[in-house]
Amino acid sequence: MNGWDVLIGIAAALLLAWLVLIVALLAARPRGGLLREALRLLPDVLRLLRRLAADKTLPRGVRVRLGLLLAYLALPIDLVPDFIPVLGYADDAIIVTAVLRGVVRRAGIDAVRAHWPGTDDGFAALCRVTRIG
Repeated sequence: MNGWDVLIGIAAALLLAWLVLIVALLAARPRGGLLREALRLLPDVLRLLRRLAADKTLPRGVRVRLGLLLAYLALPIDLVPDFIPVLGYADDAIIVTAVLRGVVRRAGIDAVRAHWPGTDDGFAALCRVTRIG
């Protein structure tokens, strides 16, 4: 086995992992008009994530995941390039949804509600989009 075989094997494994991620994101994406609704909530969701990440009463693992999510959202590089239809712009919303579901499982819906900076209607929309409530 030479160096090229190893590089080709690594490239094939990375490509396969990326394709599996694409399929998982397609399966998890919000249906219908929920994606548009999620994008309207974006400013409040970003403030929510920052507030949750700073809350010392939440489990450390939750805060670490939220910090990593905020770092990912700040990076200009996406897991799915923006030129891919539907998923290109939706990958951030899908990843935020997955992390928020994990936060609710670990910390509870009350913690998310306590830090929500928007309106009650906005929180209801967040619960619909992420299926957390």
